[in-house]
Amino acid sequence: MSIKIIGNNLPNIPFQERTENNGLPLWRYTENPIIGRNAIPCASRIFNSAVVPFGGQFAGVFRADTKRVNPQLHRGFSEDGIHWQIDEDPIEWLDANGNPIHDGDFAYDPRVIPIDGLYYIVWCCDFASCPALGLGVTSDFKTFTRLENVTIPFNRNGVLFPRKIDGVYKILTRPSDSGHTPFGDIFISDSPDLTYWGRHRLVMKSGGNQWEGTKIGAGPAPIETDKGWLLLYHGVTTTCNGYVYSMGAALLDRDKPEKVLARCRAYVMTPEADYETVGFVPNVTFPCATLCDAATGRIAVYYGAADTCTALAFTTIDELYDYMMKNNREVNG
Repeated sequence: MSIKIIGNNLPNIPFQERTENNGLPLWRYTENPIIGRNAIPCASRIFNSAVVPFGGQFAGVFRADTKRVNPQLHRGFSEDGIHWQIDEDPIEWLDANGNPIHDGDFAYDPRVIPIDGLYYIVWCCDFASCPALGLGVTSDFKTFTRLENVTIPFNRNGVLFPRKIDGVYKILTRPSDSGHTPFGDIFISDSPDLTYWGRHRLVMKSGGNQWEGTKIGAGPAPIETDKGWLLLYHGVTTTCNGYVYSMGAALLDRDKPEKVLARCRAYVMTPEADYETVGFVPNVTFPCATLCDAATGRIAVYYGAADTCTALAFTTIDELYDYMMKNNREVNG
């Protein structure tokens, strides 16, 4: 391997050998979408969701939009990472004293990040009827404890790094506005305790390439490698028919991840399949989670398609890294 994943082996990672030869480093699962419309009776769509290895199998937190079209977070489990049993009822949050709490009228686009034996959930929450970044934790996917919000409004697309760096937690965020944000760059912040956040730094700006010219936002938890943190993110362009959400890739410094070492000029995936180009919001491929096997370098990417369903794509760390470096743009933090 020209680059190595630093992490755990995952011999039961869902994976399919290359199915497309379109010059891109990601290829789609032939049985996509893995979660379609009305997968549970209360939901019209399940998409933009996050999964992790758990107990030798897999667990996840899923965005399920109700038939009133307000999004909520639901728990799910799978033996193979492909076929999912998702709870009908939304996650019930408890406060630090174990008391149930009401957590607003919307919750969406979760990321789940394992750190030191716990599973942290970051999502876009309802903060005074405005979008901000919420934070919670579970050890067993049975009890979910609500922690302090990471940000005030307005912010979206938050994801923690999967370990402390230089003794502090770090999170990537995308400051936004109250609507369907027509702008956005990726920032990083530090915390000693997951409560107080500071030392904010710009990581990457949108623009430079048309496919990410409108805005960008962090996707799954950065993947640690021997060459840096590999970040999948979404990039958005504005067309005469609306937004198009594609996927990009960048490499961040392992010790100072606000420093961008490489950034791909070209997208690594863009809406092409019917379930990506047609749906509640057409032309969306929105990555929220990856599963990685350090032994083989295989990566499974979970993404929302057309804000309607959940789909799966595959790559290897070598293919993704080589493609990024061949298409590397000039970067300066």
